Amino acid sequence: MSSKNKKRVILPTRPEPPTIEQILEDVRSARPSDPVFTSLAEGSEEFLIPVRAEVLLPDVETQYQQSKAYVELNKRLQVEHHELASRSKELKKAGEQLDLSISEIKDKHFQNQANDKE
Repeated sequence: MSSKNKKRVILPTRPEPPTIEQILEDVRSARPSDPVFTSLAEGSEEFLIPVRAEVLLPDVETQYQQSKAYVELNKRLQVEHHELASRSKELKKAGEQLDLSISEIKDKHFQNQANDKE
């Protein structure tokens, strides 16, 4: 079946996004057991009171140590990447030399067989 024979499916238009009032109503009417809205269930003050920045931000020292570890790991990965690339080149060269040696041995073997038949 060619693409010209296929009927084009017309999709419905995208609905308008919900208003803030609709979103708030959904959050307020969520069941307490709803995993998405568990912390924002009806009557929860967390939704109405802004959380202090200190609670949300991780400890500066912890963040520094994580960043430092990331940078060190990234450097190590770059070194390993270059080493693997050079080893790969060495293996390719060794493979080419092996193929050449095998073809030379085959040639000698066939020449010996031809000489033995004469």
